[in-house]
Amino acid sequence: MDAMMTESRYLQLVGDAFRKLEDAVADCDPEDVDVDSAGDVVTLTLKGSQRCIVNTQRPTRQIWVAWAAKGRAWHFSYDEARQRWLDDKGHGEELFATLKALVKETAGVDIAV
Repeated sequence: MDAMMTESRYLQLVGDAFRKLEDAVADCDPEDVDVDSAGDVVTLTLKGSQRCIVNTQRPTRQIWVAWAAKGRAWHFSYDEARQRWLDDKGHGEELFATLKALVKETAGVDIAV
């Protein structure tokens, strides 16, 4: 996490990320991928009613992804140098690549993010 990131910068980055995700799934068949956005949470409902929750964590300036069906969760911090949301575990996982893989694995749909 960039300790110097302001709240307004964080909110701008999150807004951009959420719009990018929503745009990526907008043309998907809702039977495969349905998106619901409410405040600080974007919920993807995939085939078989599996849900992927993407939400903000303002105190840590992160985006969290929860994948209950797989018992997985990720915390992504924005890397200013790379201009990407990267996992905070240092595994090199990137937010959109992770979401793309989850959608492909579960719904069989390729999304362009």
